[in-house]
Amino acid sequence: MNGEVIILTGPPAAGKTTVAELLATGAAVPTVNLTTDQFYRSIRTGFVLPFLPEAQRQNEVVIDAIVSTVRTFARGGYDVVVDGIIGPWFLPPFRALVGELTVSYVVLRPNLDVTLSRARQRAGDELKNVDAITGLHGAFAQLGELEGHAIDTGGLDAEQTAAEVRRVLTAGGHRLQG
Repeated sequence: MNGEVIILTGPPAAGKTTVAELLATGAAVPTVNLTTDQFYRSIRTGFVLPFLPEAQRQNEVVIDAIVSTVRTFARGGYDVVVDGIIGPWFLPPFRALVGELTVSYVVLRPNLDVTLSRARQRAGDELKNVDAITGLHGAFAQLGELEGHAIDTGGLDAEQTAAEVRRVLTAGGHRLQG
């Protein structure tokens, strides 16, 4: 039996990684937490910051690798929580899985002030570039037909956000159509 796929996305500093870890660790079935940043960090030579226009081809290759990995785990019976910046512009390869797999799309979207505040508190090499974060936040503010897939997480902590994500997944309203 195939596993389900949950794409947990949103702008940088929305809480994706923390919430994905909570969802995967607390799952009742075998579950993989697939962090897309690892795919980008694997590029050792020729890496282009993914938010730059010249990264388009790189991003397409990385998305194809992510989708192939997701398909492999899900076909093996694992639920897969995909944690990363998967905007609507990257959904066609994931939509191609629909019919074979159940794919849900959940956008964590605190307001811009909360997002920037969280970004300033990030440690290590996590994205802190205000212009890039603002641009990506703006892109996730224009979801069109997918607007109903967004959750305002500005007033929620990680545990509350994970609980809300579990609730909307159970309701089934965040499933993608092919």
